[in-house]
Amino acid sequence: MDHKWNKASNKVADAIGSLVHAMLVIHEPPLGHSTTPGPLIKSFSFEFNPSQLALTRRAQWNSTPAAAVRDGVLPEFMGPEPRELNVTVFLDRSDDPDSNDVMKMVESLFSCCEVTSMSLAAKQPSTPWVVFEWGSFRTARFTAYVESVEAQYTVFGTSGMPIRATCQLRLHEIPTRTAGQNPTSGALTARRVHRLVAGDSLQSLAWREYGDAAAWRTIAETNGIDDPARLTPGTELILPAAEEVTTP
Repeated sequence: MDHKWNKASNKVADAIGSLVHAMLVIHEPPLGHSTTPGPLIKSFSFEFNPSQLALTRRAQWNSTPAAAVRDGVLPEFMGPEPRELNVTVFLDRSDDPDSNDVMKMVESLFSCCEVTSMSLAAKQPSTPWVVFEWGSFRTARFTAYVESVEAQYTVFGTSGMPIRATCQLRLHEIPTRTAGQNPTSGALTARRVHRLVAGDSLQSLAWREYGDAAAWRTIAETNGIDDPARLTPGTELILPAAEEVTTP
């Protein structure tokens, strides 16, 4: 009996360990007229995956009334509108009443509605660009800006510190086009986040990901790295899509 119970427990542990967590990858806005997100600011991992997502897509039509036409005129198709995604983020530290993690995480989400210092310095003020990611769920993955963040604090510690909150995020698509993609999709389907470990270098990452060590320059540019010799283990880097990589 104990053997069977242990075996079942191991299966549950394996399932939990392999759970893919949703993420909100926060970038600096691009400079100039680029439609590729700028350097990585923060990768916000969802401890509790959303129980539901609300994805909206609309098509715009225009119809001009004409007095001489009794049954109305034929509407004219103007084009598709950007997608919208509403997602709920649940934050909980009720097991640690003295923790300020919930407050910090909410502040990180609120910062998505604030102008970044880098864009301000470049005289192109903008809030961050974000990409919502959840494993293989490509339909909900696109470049966006955060239109609004609403935080509802529901549980507080003895000091008044919030230890549980529910946040509602509304994302609005920023249409982009990457070479080789469907021009209407705007999805960054091949980008991913890599956490640096001891021994990593940009050249080794470039060789492993793209088969070309010279592609390290694209990784550096994407992440705003000035000195590729100084990489800190634990830092999260955005690895560009293969079609974004340019080599001399």
